Amino acid sequence: MLRHYDTLGLVRPTGRTVGGYREYSPQDIRRIFHVESLRSLGLSLRDIGRALDDPGFTPTALVADLVQRSEERLRRERELLERLRAVDSSGPAEWEDVHRLVELLHGLASPSPARRQQTALSSEDTPATARMLAEALLAEPDTNVAGALRWALARAGGEGVAAGAAGLDSDDVEVRRRAVFTLAGTTGDDAAASLLRALDDPDVAVREHAALALGGRGEPAAVPVLIAMVVAGTKDVEAGEALGVVAQKTDDTAIVGTLVDTLAAHTADPAVRLRVAQALAEVPGADAAGVLADLMRDPDRAVSLTATAISRMRDRTGRTSANNANDRLAPGH
Repeated sequence: MLRHYDTLGLVRPTGRTVGGYREYSPQDIRRIFHVESLRSLGLSLRDIGRALDDPGFTPTALVADLVQRSEERLRRERELLERLRAVDSSGPAEWEDVHRLVELLHGLASPSPARRQQTALSSEDTPATARMLAEALLAEPDTNVAGALRWALARAGGEGVAAGAAGLDSDDVEVRRRAVFTLAGTTGDDAAASLLRALDDPDVAVREHAALALGGRGEPAAVPVLIAMVVAGTKDVEAGEALGVVAQKTDDTAIVGTLVDTLAAHTADPAVRLRVAQALAEVPGADAAGVLADLMRDPDRAVSLTATAISRMRDRTGRTSANNANDRLAPGH
């Protein structure tokens, strides 16, 4: 190695003995230790030579470059490890099976969205394939490709649920949003259990998407988030429809009572009262009709006209069994 360093001009001996052996001074030895130290950080010998011979050299840029190179190398190693694990978990019986899985992995990791989409659409329906598709979906930023991946996963059922549940634990909010979107399109008790967990997510978009999915299934636990969406005006129409589904499958009285409390808390905000009136259009029963009757007398014209129109519509469609004055709920009831 010392001869190699000498040939490269990286570390030259100060002199030679009578017998031709290299003689290194304390300064030469110090330089050798510098070379070995930088090699241990992953620098090439050429980079080391430039660093040591440049009088204006500062280590900051060099170390930053080394960090970037190391992170890239680790990323490639992690990708390789995941590929090996995916192939291993499939228990391939023949090399042709390995080849198909590797081709699937390459296609899903392609920088081309068109190729990723085609790979998803042409994938086989096997447990190993489903796991790879589910993991790819959590990392997929392209809407069209994500749709193709969800379509492919629909044939796998449980694998999509498992990937979505795992994605909810990610520190990356985008991954959690993709995960809850995946779970929302999956049926079964396992998907519902994961969606219930998503109701407590710190990200409002994750909570709202979970609430809409659960509300559409008649899950009462989604009601607080759905009402918060009505108040905020975030997908309030969809939230109102989901509240209607929950009301039909559970106790609509509790939902109406919460909406009445919401009205009492926003007496100075006609926009909130208007959205509550619109949400009540989806809630069946006499209690909802009574609240609408009170809103017909709201001081805000838009609120009163909307409540009147909804009440008349409910009368025509038979959404309530009673709508007289005795069935009305006073504000704050």
